[in-house]
Amino acid sequence: MTFKLFRNIHRNLRYLAYLYLILLSINASSQIRIAFIDGLSGPMANAGEASLAQFKFAADNFINNNGGILGQQLQFIPFDNKGSPQETVVALKNATDQGIRFVTQGNGSGAAASLIDSINKWNERNPEKTVLYLNYGSVDPTLTNEKCSFWHFRFDANSAMRLEAMTNYIKQDKTVKRVFIIGQNYAHGQQVSNLTKQMLREKRADIQIVGDDLHPIGQVKDFSPYITKIRESKADAVVTGNWGNDLALLIKASKDSGLKVKFFTFYAGSIGSPAAIGDSGNGLVYEVTDWHRNLYSKYPANQYEKFASNFNLNHSQNEIYTMRMVTLVQMFSKAAYKARSLDPKLIAYALEDMTLDAHNGKVKMRKEDHQLLQPLHIAAFGPIDNKPIIVGLEGTQYGFKTVSTLDLNQTTLPSTCRMVRPN
Repeated sequence: MTFKLFRNIHRNLRYLAYLYLILLSINASSQIRIAFIDGLSGPMANAGEASLAQFKFAADNFINNNGGILGQQLQFIPFDNKGSPQETVVALKNATDQGIRFVTQGNGSGAAASLIDSINKWNERNPEKTVLYLNYGSVDPTLTNEKCSFWHFRFDANSAMRLEAMTNYIKQDKTVKRVFIIGQNYAHGQQVSNLTKQMLREKRADIQIVGDDLHPIGQVKDFSPYITKIRESKADAVVTGNWGNDLALLIKASKDSGLKVKFFTFYAGSIGSPAAIGDSGNGLVYEVTDWHRNLYSKYPANQYEKFASNFNLNHSQNEIYTMRMVTLVQMFSKAAYKARSLDPKLIAYALEDMTLDAHNGKVKMRKEDHQLLQPLHIAAFGPIDNKPIIVGLEGTQYGFKTVSTLDLNQTTLPSTCRMVRPN
């Protein structure tokens, strides 16, 4: 009797387990899952958390609340790579083990390079389970040049495109005569250093490079020694590709020391930076960007401004500073409908040469190298004045205003990509 009872219990448990797996499979198949692989712990965790929140909000507002994609809901599944290229490979394996076939990442070009290499190898071994990488922010130019891949699409302007816009602006600013370059010591920071020197040499040969420092990424807690070097160099401008806490702490150290030089940045509008800048950055801090909160002094308020306002209402500690996530989900959805499929290879072909009327005007995904071409703006930090600056950032009375705009054609640079496409 006891044995029979045990056997019945075991059989019922087994049936329940089968039922759970079936329900899990049905639930997964009703969702389009994109693995979000970025740093969610460690010194750059705030940047990863901010990006994940913006992706989820963009998916709900532009996709899921409007019926999804091909009738399925779009979901972003977090995987913590701790900011490490090695951990990125581990996170990718965990994602593919769960059957996820789309990946996004954007904080760190080292991690991006390891993703491209690992996905290329995975897709060669698993042609029926290919994976597509949608890059929202890793901007090393080599990723769409020498290391270009059919399985990689970049939705942000790369470093060369950003610096083309930035150095064009510096070229016109005759007060800039001595430039100090500082950046994080990895592919992105090294590229910013090399490209800045090259472009300024071509456009303003009279400008002196009086400093060129690289520091460990995410490890410096006190940037005051670097600020001392900038002061001693008698620089009147600083160019930096720093992001995350490295940028916020750099600007805070400059503010605390009373240093008065112009900062030309990639990410001064990103989390933590506006609050760190405060009143010391009035007219001294610039950002090259695809979008900022006061952009609509030029472009009338629309669905993107409404999206930004709603996001900030729901994420008081994590203000939105970019719309690249929206562009990515919109183009992904458009490609799925064009391909009438959720097969990564078919979506990749559909994305090639796709255009979109985005938050910053018309953008195009170049087929040649899978680099998004788009307008860029140079924005200056200053106080709210009810004209160009209406919205303050991070609880301050300061925000950005557009001082120069380059259209899509002006930011387009040639590529050396020699892409191999699958059949």
